[in-house]
Amino acid sequence: MGYTSNSGSAAGSPRRTSVSALRERPQAQVLIIGGGINGVGTFRDLALQGVDVALVERGDYCQGASGASSHMIHGGIRYLENGEFRLVQESVVERNRLLKIAPHYVKPLQTTIPIFSTFSGILSAPTRFLTHKQGKPKERGAFLIKLGLSMYDFFSRDGGSVPRHQFRGKEKALAELPRLHPGIKYAATYFDASVHNPERLTLDVLQDGEKAGIGSGLPGGSARASNYVSLLSTDAESTGTAGAVLLRDELTGEEFSFQADVIVNTTGAWVDLTNEAIGAASRFMGGTKGSHIVLDHPELLAACDGREIFFEHTDGRIVLIYPMGDRVLVGTTDVEADMAQDAVCTEAEIDYFFDLVGHVFPSIKVERSHIVYSFAGVRPLPRHDDTQPGFVSRDYRIERSERKASGAAAAQGGEAAVVLSLIGGKWTTFRALAEHLSNDVLRELGMERKTSTAKLAIGGGQGFPDSEDGIQDWVKKHMAPGLGADRVSGLLTRYGTRAEDVIAYLTAGEDRKLRSTNELSVRELEFMAVNEQIGHLVDVLIRRTSLAFRGLVTGELLNEIAEVLATQLGWDSAKREVEIQHAQEVLLRFHGVTVHSLVA
Repeated sequence: MGYTSNSGSAAGSPRRTSVSALRERPQAQVLIIGGGINGVGTFRDLALQGVDVALVERGDYCQGASGASSHMIHGGIRYLENGEFRLVQESVVERNRLLKIAPHYVKPLQTTIPIFSTFSGILSAPTRFLTHKQGKPKERGAFLIKLGLSMYDFFSRDGGSVPRHQFRGKEKALAELPRLHPGIKYAATYFDASVHNPERLTLDVLQDGEKAGIGSGLPGGSARASNYVSLLSTDAESTGTAGAVLLRDELTGEEFSFQADVIVNTTGAWVDLTNEAIGAASRFMGGTKGSHIVLDHPELLAACDGREIFFEHTDGRIVLIYPMGDRVLVGTTDVEADMAQDAVCTEAEIDYFFDLVGHVFPSIKVERSHIVYSFAGVRPLPRHDDTQPGFVSRDYRIERSERKASGAAAAQGGEAAVVLSLIGGKWTTFRALAEHLSNDVLRELGMERKTSTAKLAIGGGQGFPDSEDGIQDWVKKHMAPGLGADRVSGLLTRYGTRAEDVIAYLTAGEDRKLRSTNELSVRELEFMAVNEQIGHLVDVLIRRTSLAFRGLVTGELLNEIAEVLATQLGWDSAKREVEIQHAQEVLLRFHGVTVHSLVA
């Protein structure tokens, strides 16, 4: 369960411009409910087609499952075993596209599979393929993995931008990765891709959509979005209009009605709950929880040698050990989700992660003291009854339903509102999914597609340098007094080429770095507050930066960021303390991080 808070309803919280744009013109052709990557991607696509579109998200953008991913952009090699060939092909194509249109965040990822047998799994694989029942775990041997990687290369043959796979025998494999388990027989290496900043990529996609709506002549533009706006219920009974819903600003407590011809439900694992609230009850979803831990472990980081270790654990679950900067990400689990409970990483899951590290790196000891962050999310999977979680389809589908007009509007022949619900979807295919969903919306509206997003650069990916030398040249070109190479490089990593706008803002006034970190300055926080819809202090720590992910949050940092944001967001001293406490609670409850307050 994602976290929300209406702690901003205290005096001193200014009326937000993103909400004002919705309140002042409370209607649109399309209302998207849900601000994960799929909802935001659909928002961008529709805005580019000239549709009058609005989006609301009950928490922060990319706060739910989209922010709890394994940070991979991958073709889904294991989906071959499920027979999901369409999904694998689309995923590989989209992976290659994202490497080109979002190069600031999506990077090639070398991946190695340690293999402990030659022929294991050959007899059980057809049963898994045909029945999707796991049965007694049987590890996949070299023969099956070689077959799978060959098929994977086949799907990658058109427009491929990564090398084909390679197999190594034990001697060469251990020469490359000497800390691997000495009992391996082979190691297979192939390339996929990673996204180290999924939250910021989501913001880029959102801002592209907002910019596409500027100049429409409509008040607030034809593409409006706001975070921290929740759906309360259908408002059809009070208005008599099928497309009316009641919304609430979670930061101020204000409620207002909003009308749309088409409602798009992209709330992920909460699709059924959202449909129930708007009077279009459904039973589509059956999500599973996936957890991860982040380790500060230089020995394990070195053992990975810059590549992801991707393998099958003893229970048949595909898991990963993944270096990210100077940290190591370990994941993921796949267990039935209880939607009434918070999605958090449990002690049992942590033990599982330690066990899987020992499975491939037996000489490396991992302890709880190495954990700097943990996170979990609920995958938006379809209902799957007796099918094992690992075999539930990762493909997506779109379900159509209607809400009828009521009251006087119904008596006068009022039209029904269309509800399109997204079931499934994953990070890699968000662009293609958004295009498919947008096409369904356009069909409902009787409109034609104007442009494709297949080759359209996303946000700060526009003009991003295509080589390390190019990156260094860009950094040198944008250095300025008070902005050395390290600082500019950090801005380029965080924003892509949109860093030019940030640098212009930083140099337009007096600025200073924070005392508690070299990665942020006062004016950069002001830029975020003005341009990136910050609702809570914790948004900066988790989604506008990676400070929490890397275990770098301190009491001093909380106080200093809160002090700067207070000026921009109108927080009084009481509200500032509430925000600090809220950040501490979120970090502890959902991420296992304890941050002590400074003693006054």
